[in-house]
Parts: sequence; structure tokens; C-alpha cells
Amino acid sequence: MDRAVSKLADQFMLVDGHCDSISSHLAGERNLARIDSGGSLDLPGLKRAGVTVQFFASFIESQHKPGHKAVLRGLDLVEGCLKLIEENPEYLLLFENSQSISRAVESKRTAALLSVEGGEVLGGRLFMLSVLYRLGVRSICLTWNQANELAGGVEEPGGLTPFGTKAVQEMNRLGMLLDLSHLSDPAFWDVLRVSVKPVIASHSCCRALHNHPRNLTDEQLVSLVRNGGVVGINFYNRFLTGGKASLDDVIRHIKHVCTLVGPEHVGLGSDFDGCEELPVGLEHVSCLPNLVQALLKAGFSQADTAKIAGGNFIRVIREVVG
Repeated sequence: MDRAVSKLADQFMLVDGHCDSISSHLAGERNLARIDSGGSLDLPGLKRAGVTVQFFASFIESQHKPGHKAVLRGLDLVEGCLKLIEENPEYLLLFENSQSISRAVESKRTAALLSVEGGEVLGGRLFMLSVLYRLGVRSICLTWNQANELAGGVEEPGGLTPFGTKAVQEMNRLGMLLDLSHLSDPAFWDVLRVSVKPVIASHSCCRALHNHPRNLTDEQLVSLVRNGGVVGINFYNRFLTGGKASLDDVIRHIKHVCTLVGPEHVGLGSDFDGCEELPVGLEHVSCLPNLVQALLKAGFSQADTAKIAGGNFIRVIREVVG
């Protein structure tokens, strides 16, 4: 990253709505505190890019989902995130509420917002939401691709279950972000009917540009806006184009959302360390300022670029989490 791009990064608050980096760190395959650890995200890279808020997803893999294994796996990953933060105070602080954003900016650190990818972590028990909240979790992706006790996923369709409805209402009450990425289409619509607070689709793209079930339709994007929510554009080549992709393809999906509903409801949801193929120019978290520069070169104003880079996610975080 050259000096001009680095200086540019200081002008905007960057928020990334999704990464899957904690699993390999917890397994001992990588050390996220080292810049040469492999993978697409590490803590020095976050600092170099000037990321203000990074969502760290605790992804519950399929092999852990039968019975209460998912609860234990989810808690294990959350504890791993907390330990990562405690051991690296020069890079990270735990996101608790909007004041954490100010602390991150002032200290030039990244606020780690803990999320769980997979409602199986609740074990079918509503009280687990309060437990997770007390541990610092502020966002839950209701499903991965499979159906669970809450709702259908993109590979196993189905709507929001009665338990899922109660979970949505409880997350609204607690101040937890509802993440609709990976939901089936029927469940997506059910959540929007139930939730009284804005929702997010932390790492999804536009189905009108590439017809993949993980991407959102124009109708879904419009409804997300009516809800006051935000979609984080995923960097995975498979969702952007289905083949090779570049930074320009990410801009193309961002532009589509902006053309459809305006620049107030789109952000960044990289999926770093959760996908095998990233666009040329966005192979690592330290490349994020390149995307900011590309938005400006594509004709976005400073104000709209600030919204897309992080401001839109911050608005929803402040409204939902407080």
C-alpha cells in the first residue's frame, strides 16, 4: 500500500462485516498476530489498513452441528475471539457498544465485533442469547447454508420457525444485529416481517449481476432498505462473477445497490478467510484502502464513499446495539 493510499485510508472509518479468521487461529494453523501467518486477514494487516470495526465470525462447521455439539463449538470459538483480543491489546479492543468505535479511532486500534455464524449455537434455548450477549456477541447469522431450529438456509429452504420468531424478537430486545446472509428466501422475508429494528446481510452480493442463491434479489435489497438495513458486499469470486474477478467487480456490485436504492445501505463484507478465491487487488485485508481509492476514482463523492466504507454499518450498529 503506497503512502497516498495509506493517507487516504485515514480519512474514512472502515468497517468489514465478515471474516472467518478465528477458526484457523484457534486450531493453531495460523497466528493472526503475525503478518506472515498466511490467509487473507491478520492483525497487522487490520492496523495497516486502518480498519475501525471488524466483524469476527465464529463459524460453526457442519460436523459440529448434531445435538449440543454446536453450542460447545460456538462457545469455544467465542472464547477464542476473546482470548485473541486479550492477548493483542495493541491491535484490538472488544466491541461492546458505539463508544467502542470512538475508542478504536482514538487509539488507532480495531474494534472486534463478535458474531456467530449459525443459530445452532443456541441449542434451541432462548436464554442462550443472553449468555452470548454477556460474552460480548453482538451479531448472529441465523443460519449457514443448512436449515436449523431457527430458519431455512439457502441449501435447505424453509421459513422462520416459531422458535426463530422468538429469537428475532429477543435479539431486537437485547440489541443484537440480525444477520440475514445465508438465509433462504422465505426466511429472509419472514425475518423482515418480524424484526422491528434494522437488519444486516453481512456478506452477500447482487443476484441481478450474478445468479447465485447466496446473493440478494433486487426485491430483497429494496426491502432491506425499507427496514433501514445494510448489505455488505462479499469479495468471493464465486458470488461476484462465478469465475475470475477483480476489484472492479466489487465496485460493480456496490454501484448496482446504489443505483437501485442509493448509497446509504451498502457496505463491505469481505468474507476474508472464508472463501478460496478473492478478486485481484483485494487479496488481503491490507488492500482495503485500494477499494476506497477505487470508489473515489469511480465517481463516488467523499461523503458517499465514507458511507460505503463504514458509515452505513456504523449507523445500523448505533441504532440496533446502541
